[in-house]
Amino acid sequence: MSVPTEPEPVGPDVLRVAMDHARRGVNLQVALRWVLVVFVALTVVFVAPAQQVLSCALIAGGYALWALAVFLWTRGGSDTPVRFAWIALLVDLFVLGTLTLLTGVATPESWTADVFTAGFLLVPVLAATQLRAHVCAAVAGATVVVYLVAGVATQQANAEPWASLLLRTAIVAGVGLGCIGLSRIQRSRVETIGSLVTDRTDLLGQLTGIEERERRVLSEHLHDGALQYVLAARQDLEDARDTGDAGAFDRIEEALLESSRLLRSTVSELHPAVLDRAGLTAALGQLVETAAARAGFAGEVSTDGWPAERTPLDGLLYRTARELVGNVAAHAKASSLRLTLGRVDGRARLVVADDGVGLPADAMARSLRRGHIGLASHRVRIEAAGGTFTAAPASPSGTVVTVELPL
Repeated sequence: MSVPTEPEPVGPDVLRVAMDHARRGVNLQVALRWVLVVFVALTVVFVAPAQQVLSCALIAGGYALWALAVFLWTRGGSDTPVRFAWIALLVDLFVLGTLTLLTGVATPESWTADVFTAGFLLVPVLAATQLRAHVCAAVAGATVVVYLVAGVATQQANAEPWASLLLRTAIVAGVGLGCIGLSRIQRSRVETIGSLVTDRTDLLGQLTGIEERERRVLSEHLHDGALQYVLAARQDLEDARDTGDAGAFDRIEEALLESSRLLRSTVSELHPAVLDRAGLTAALGQLVETAAARAGFAGEVSTDGWPAERTPLDGLLYRTARELVGNVAAHAKASSLRLTLGRVDGRARLVVADDGVGLPADAMARSLRRGHIGLASHRVRIEAAGGTFTAAPASPSGTVVTVELPL
């Protein structure tokens, strides 16, 4: 019942979700690269340098062809572009750095180099679409270095003060840091979505067995309880018919009364009328009493501090308690069980503690693999309602399960 502390291996669902979002990021990167291509082309046309116009035009044309090639490469549908799209960022950086140096050194009197430097701000944004913070950090760091080197190389020609150069570089570094943080946040969101998809897939994969599981439990209850008394009554009835033994009728009456009691108990567990009639505290008391009588442990219920009026959580808390108490009765080999229900700091707190054999840390995961989704499904319901479901070893033995829900 407890959650393993070791990190779980990344499942196929997480990888699938991550790959899907990474592919979307590559598509966004390709679209933003076309913005950069148009920016370079418009700069060469409308803010043309006094010299090296042909060289700049050739570089801009080659860059456009490169962007087209990358676009066609990413349309193939394979995973290779997703893994290696970061290489294209180095080409973006190289093109901007070359154009800035070429125009800044050759024609310092023109504004061409100053306009080209503005394009560096878009490179870390392109890197942020990778969903890999280390790639984004490497590209952002390289962008800052190239930006600073280009500024230093053209500083003597345009006589820019050091303060101006360093302040401009600081802005580029700030944008890079922001993009790194954004990449980490996006990656975290993708991993969260992937884990939710994994939980949903596990539950959906097991939901088909819920009906069979409930039927099996009901069959065991009826076979081990009421059916045995009915069979005994039938045998006594045959004996009474054959021998006329008057005591057989007393045994028949006792067996039928006991089978009737067991049937009512089973029906009550499936749909407790006492929950609607007398409230959650009475239903929990009856639940523990029935389980204790069936499994042979000492049961104790404490509901001090729980409100007498009905709450929207009554059904969820009862179903969770029924699953926990049922597990103790079936598997824990406990001699005692204590159920506590209370209200703490505006939250409902349900605690089920036993002194049985306890559970290993990966018990829930192993139960899921075997097709038993009871505890896992209740944990998901609790967490979906904004609550928490935790389990820990009891001292000296057993397990303590704590469920908290906002009231």
